[in-house]
Amino acid sequence: MTEKELRIGRIRYLNVLPIYYPMESGVMGRDFKLVYGAPAELNDMMARGELHVASASSVEYARHADQYYLVPDIAIGSCGPVMSVLLISRKPIWELEGETVLTTAQSHTSACLLRMLFRDYLKINVQYETGSVMESIESGDLPTAALCIGDDALRLRSDDRYPYRMDLGEAWREWTGLPFIFGVWVISRKAVEDGCFNRDPATLFIRAKDWGVANMEQMVSMAADTGYLSKEDMRTYFTKGLVYNLRTKEQEGLRLFYRRLAEAGEIPAVPELVFYDHGTMTPPECRQEPEDD
Repeated sequence: MTEKELRIGRIRYLNVLPIYYPMESGVMGRDFKLVYGAPAELNDMMARGELHVASASSVEYARHADQYYLVPDIAIGSCGPVMSVLLISRKPIWELEGETVLTTAQSHTSACLLRMLFRDYLKINVQYETGSVMESIESGDLPTAALCIGDDALRLRSDDRYPYRMDLGEAWREWTGLPFIFGVWVISRKAVEDGCFNRDPATLFIRAKDWGVANMEQMVSMAADTGYLSKEDMRTYFTKGLVYNLRTKEQEGLRLFYRRLAEAGEIPAVPELVFYDHGTMTPPECRQEPEDD
């Protein structure tokens, strides 16, 4: 069976630097292709079969679990304050009853979590409007409250115009006692069915994650060069704010999120977490893993 070069979707958020830098730098070899894009673009490319592996929001997996396998033991989440998924507000959070919250279109998972927290945890009724948070703020049209994620959240977390903030990862942890998983890595079932990968994608990502975690101080220094946070704050962000594992507790938190989404009618049903296994899901001639360069 003919092998095919592994095509990997790469989002540009800073929080995935420890996963992708080992691939971009050549540490993991160069027998794969990285394709850059926004999350929605990568989702569409996965659906069309143009990518084999990519990160996906937790909600994207829930809504299309029949199209994907999960890469084992890798995710992007938090076990407390995540720092880069924030509700920022010009008035105290508990005074937002009846107000409109501007939500980003960049992350379905964060928006679903925010609605869940307001509805079921805070018991505050708010309205939602979707748009570009940064464009609104930069134009001087300041929303009363806004959900910001990723690099935008790191930029705005100390903005004096928004003195009130709720870290969504921290709020989930306070509510449930569990980690929250914002995103996962998925492998296209269609790509698996269509033929051989030139290497095991799950092993590639796990090795990249392990390398990034083992060299986290280098990742912190590179991330601090963006100027979003001080080096000390960036170290806290990467080593205390984020989690990259998808083990028992993380899976428990993810399943609870799915159950509550299903109860609210946000997803049709709670999806099963189905993990990719190169040894059983590919033909024998595809299973040999080449040595890293």
